[in-house]
Amino acid sequence: MLDTLYISIFNHYKKSLGKRSLIVSLVYINLLEISIILALGAFFLAFASQMKMAVMSSTKFWVLFIIIALFVAFKNWMRFNGKKRTILNAKSKHKKTPVYLLWLLPLGCFAIAFILLQVQ
Repeated sequence: MLDTLYISIFNHYKKSLGKRSLIVSLVYINLLEISIILALGAFFLAFASQMKMAVMSSTKFWVLFIIIALFVAFKNWMRFNGKKRTILNAKSKHKKTPVYLLWLLPLGCFAIAFILLQVQ
């Protein structure tokens, strides 16, 4: 599913930005994955807090999140360079998804995560 979102952003910006569309689509997929991970982490942290379970401290949560975010950025950089992107672009069915809706996905996940982080 994330591959199709990456290709949609890439194809949308390829017309206007050319080679810079690679950077924009890579930033988008990184933001989307990191926001999803942050929302899931905030949910589990809030759940554990409400259940009175001492799973991990806030500092350990943020250190673990930064490590995972760096891993995700490196994984996406390696994954969407070159051959994989070409294969995905050839296999994709170019359906028109509104680009503003695609950019609202990471913003919505960040909003949910920040709301859940207030639960503590």
